[in-house]
Parts: sequence; structure tokens; C-alpha cells
Amino acid sequence: QVQPVESGGGLVQAGGSLRLSCAASGHTFSINRMAWFRQAPGKERDFVAAIDWSGANTYYANSVKGRFTISRDNAKNTVYLQMNSLKPEDTALYYCAAGQYSGSFYYMSTLYDYWGQGTQVTVAS
Repeated sequence: QVQPVESGGGLVQAGGSLRLSCAASGHTFSINRMAWFRQAPGKERDFVAAIDWSGANTYYANSVKGRFTISRDNAKNTVYLQMNSLKPEDTALYYCAAGQYSGSFYYMSTLYDYWGQGTQVTVAS
């Protein structure tokens, strides 16, 4: 089992920045990839970004490309999501996910095995 725990959410003005953290505990040796998803009220859970545990590859949704950066610190078993130039449409509950899958469908939430409880990000206009 792996337990991801998110932190770093909050309220920010449009154009501002936030950094989310996701600390993973448990059998982290089994993780091949970690990702961030987000879900706004009344909407589906959407892919935001992912990173291979080796750090060799990163993946982004088109809506955040150029504004968000995903990174990891393997020594701390932690993944970060640096969010810049935030927009009101970035408002959502952000979830961290971890899994063994390392194929090309990195954007599919069903392919991740472990999920955190989420951290709220609210961007005011």
C-alpha cells in the first residue's frame, strides 16, 4: 500500500502562484509514476500532470502546459506541482495519485492505484 498526502492548497488571486506537495509513504518502491488530477464542482476528474518516478518523463494537460511544472524529490518520496499564472478556471480540488502503470495512458485516472484526499485550490478573479 502507498499513502499519498497532499498539501499546499489555498486561496490565491488570478495571476498568482501556488506549490502543491504530495508526500508518499508505505511501499513507495512499487511506484512507477505519480500524477496530479483535479476536479471542479459538477465536473469530472481531469488529468493535470504526471511524472515518472525516475524523473525521465513528465506529462502535462494542454490547459496547464507552460504554466505548471511537476517535479519530484525521490529522497523525500515527494512530488511537487508548481502552479504559476493561475486562472479562475484552475479552481478545483487537486488530487495526488500514484501507481505502478508506466505506459502511455498516463492521463487515465483508472490506471492509478493510490489516491490522496485532495487539497483545495481556489483562484479569485
